[in-house]
Parts: sequence; structure tokens; C-alpha cells
Amino acid sequence: MAMLAKRAFTTGTKDAVQVTKPIVGYWLYFNAGLVFSIVVVGGLTRLTESGLSIVEWNVISGMKPPRSEQEWIDEFEKYKQYPEYKVLNRHMQLEEFKSIFYWEWSHRMIGRFIGATFILPGLYFAKRGYMTRRVAKQVFGITCILGFQGFMGWYMVKSGLSEALMKEVGAVPRVSQYRLTAHLATALVIYGSTIFVAADILRQYKLATGMYPKEAAAMLNSPVLKRFRILTHCLGALLSLTALSGGLVAGLDAGMIYNEWPKMGEGLIPPKEELWSNDFVKPGDHGKWRNLLENPTTVQFDHRTLAESSAVAVTALWLYSRGLPLPKNARLAVNTLMGAAVVQVTLGISTLVFMVPIELAAAHQAGALCLLTSNFWLIHALRRVPVL
Repeated sequence: MAMLAKRAFTTGTKDAVQVTKPIVGYWLYFNAGLVFSIVVVGGLTRLTESGLSIVEWNVISGMKPPRSEQEWIDEFEKYKQYPEYKVLNRHMQLEEFKSIFYWEWSHRMIGRFIGATFILPGLYFAKRGYMTRRVAKQVFGITCILGFQGFMGWYMVKSGLSEALMKEVGAVPRVSQYRLTAHLATALVIYGSTIFVAADILRQYKLATGMYPKEAAAMLNSPVLKRFRILTHCLGALLSLTALSGGLVAGLDAGMIYNEWPKMGEGLIPPKEELWSNDFVKPGDHGKWRNLLENPTTVQFDHRTLAESSAVAVTALWLYSRGLPLPKNARLAVNTLMGAAVVQVTLGISTLVFMVPIELAAAHQAGALCLLTSNFWLIHALRRVPVL
């Protein structure tokens, strides 16, 4: 085993390494933290209605914000040519514009920084032979998705700049909820992939160096955990769906429709004519399915239902885990999952009742990521290991 570890961490050789160096795992965790931060900042950009303040996409020149008063005036004049200013912000002054501009500029700059921290260290680690071929392919794949995410961000912004919005009666200038949710989905794919690859690197290192506890390995290979392992994956799918439904809520400002809990108006379920309104049916539609994606009332109801189902599922999984022989790491993960769910439910209800204040809404979005992270941790902690 010692010979294997020594060979695995020899640098400057053209031979393929057997195990990736731990520093690569820590680097990926750092990048996952950056992705976490940009999702939260992106949420704040949406909440402060700042996302349409920069109307151009310039990868290099866009890194420099306006400096002189004339540059600010020129940038403001560009913004004035688009629907958001014409419909919603005609009374906005230059100082107010600067505030929303900096939110969007910060969001884009963090994105550029993440791109640099993925590409440059990744090339260095690959050249030095720090990564196995498999890990190198995984990192390359994540980097490609990251590049696609930059395109998705601009594609989303363009939907809110369309002049067609001026022609729709009652239309509100904002980005498409579909594109916003797709942008969020891509971010979650990057975040989750980065975490799983990093965790796998560190586990493989411990296995190669004999540091992985044999008792934990024996527990993980027990057939008793098979059903529990499947349930954690099912829960991950439910939590992801709930998070994406939150993207639709944000895109439609649906959190402002009903601001009480557990009722929505006079009952637990809104009136049928509100949930399945004919106002959202378009020519050629078969049924009223579009309400699920475009009706703010239905979207909020769906998100509530998914969130409540997630809370019940997490609690049931936690109770089920009490009678199972789990390794210390997995036990800590499932307890953290339960704690994160309690905090997230509290944040969700508070955000709703207090009519979506920016601070609570941002914390609620961060809480969703924390909940997903604890689920990712549990899923990985339960993975089988080779017999030691």
C-alpha cells in the first residue's frame, strides 16, 4: 500500500497517476464554495431587480465598471433604451442606477473569477500529473458546463431586454422564468458535480494510504443499508425539484401572491378557478397545463407542496436512520440534513409571512443550498467501498 501511495503522488512524470492528490479535492471544494456564493449573489441580484441593469455582454471590457461621471451617464443611457426602465423605472436617478448596476456587475465578476479558478489551477494540476485520467476528464466536463453556464446567464438576461415585452398588455419587464430556472439548474449541476468529485478524491486518497477506517467500510458494505441508500437518492431528486420550483417562484414573483401559512387565502388550497385559470391558456394548448409554469398562484402552491413534502421526507428518513448501523460520517450527515431542514422550513415560512424581505429571501435560497449540500454529503458518505 505504501508503494502504491508513493507511486500515486510522484509528480513531473508522464505515467498516469493511480490516485489524485488531495490538494485537487480541496481546490474543488473551494470552487464549490464560490459556486455557492454566486448562487446567493444571483438571488440577491434578482431580489433587488438588478439583473437587467447591464444590457451588454462584454467578456473582457465588461470587467471594468464605469469610472467617470460621463461613463456612468453613457451606461445609464443604454439602460434607458430597454423595457425595464421604460415601464418600471422612468423616475430612476443616476445614483439609484449605480446601486443596481453594481449588483449585476458583482454577479458577473464572480462568474469570471470562478472560470479563472477552474481553468488555471486545473491546467496546472493536469500538467503536473496531480490528477488521474478519470478525474481530469471529470474536471474538464465541469469546466465545459461552467462555460455553458456563462452563455445561459446572458441568454436569460436577453429575455428581459426584449422589445416584445412592450407590446404585451400588462407584461412586466423581467427575465423568463424558464430561462432563470434553467440557469439555476445548471448552477446546481456544477455545484453538485464539484462536491461529489472532490469528496471522491479525498476518499480514494484515504483508501490508497490505508487511512480509511475498516469498521466504517464494513458498515457501508452491509446489505442492511441498501434501502436507505436508495431513499437518500430519491430524497435528493425531491429536494432538487423543490429548489427548481423555487426558481419559477422567483421568476414570476409568485412569493407575493399569498403571504400566510399554512393557508392560502381562506383555505389550504386556493380556489380552483385561480389554480387553473383560463387566462394562461394559449391557442393550441391541450388543457390548462400552462398554469403549472406560468400562473403565479399555481407556482407558489406547487412550491409549497413540494417544500412540505420535502420536510416530511427528510424527517421520515432521519427517523428511519435511527435504527440503522451507520458510520460516524454518515450519522453526522443525516443529523445535519435534519437540522438543515428545520432551519429551511423556518426560513421559508418567515420569508412568506413577512412578504419576501430581501434578507430573509436570500437566506432562504442559501438554506436550500445547505439542505442540498447535506443531502449530497449523506449520499456520498453511504457509497460502498472496496473490501479493505
